[in-house]
Amino acid sequence: MTSTLNQQIQQFYDASSGLWEQIWGEHMHHGYYGADGHEKKDRRRAQIDLIEELLHWAQVERPERILDVGCGIGGSSLYLAEKFNASVTGITLSPVQAGRATDRASSAGLADGAGTGAIAQFQVADALNMPFADQSFDFIWSLESGEHMPDKAKFMQECYRVLKPGGTFLMVTWCHRPIDHQPLTADEQKHLADIYRVYCLPYVLSLPEYESIAHTLNFQQIRTADWSTAVAPFWDVVIDSAFNFEAIVGLLTSGWTTIQAALSLGLMQRGYQSGLIRFGLLQATR
Repeated sequence: MTSTLNQQIQQFYDASSGLWEQIWGEHMHHGYYGADGHEKKDRRRAQIDLIEELLHWAQVERPERILDVGCGIGGSSLYLAEKFNASVTGITLSPVQAGRATDRASSAGLADGAGTGAIAQFQVADALNMPFADQSFDFIWSLESGEHMPDKAKFMQECYRVLKPGGTFLMVTWCHRPIDHQPLTADEQKHLADIYRVYCLPYVLSLPEYESIAHTLNFQQIRTADWSTAVAPFWDVVIDSAFNFEAIVGLLTSGWTTIQAALSLGLMQRGYQSGLIRFGLLQATR
């Protein structure tokens, strides 16, 4: 299953990343619209604000070696490399994304450090079997990639393995609502299944379930937060930008899976509105 899913994810992002860059920009993640979700700002500002708010929340201070798990086309990696004057390694299953991220790093003067400590490098790698030595990084950044992992515990265990003692792990991922008081209904399960099918997801968990895994793996100083309200307006912005003339032309040339994903953006929008979809944060140290 894992191999087949990885192929599906690779093919999905190989085919669609160019269009998502056009629609979402270089940062392929949610934006931050204030704690109450009411701040008005353009999409790119909201995406940068999300990075900054996450770093502040996780109390990240001047890491030197950073791993960006599920790096997309390198938006967060390049930002973190410049912000912290750090060495950032980004991994993705998509050769197209890794290539585009490398090109962007070159254009930004970050591919070889250009005489400074800031450098961003990218490679194709499986987050469940990372090609890095134990205790290689002092900060692991996973922004909206955990939902793709077919084995959440193994993914978090790999992050623990490559994290240096005292290092910080920050995972921000799509979740479903907590189920400790009420199991998911049949309608909710169907809604999730539709999202899984469209966006190549095996399944998602609730935030308390992720927290339980972190405790099992002996992570320390574990903190969680639900920022659903702060990011939910992003899907309204994405839907608006996905259906202008230029984007529609791009959709028509990107293949059926990309068209299907764009036409299904409302699944996420409605998921947030109903409270089924949650934007979960987990920060911990080793």
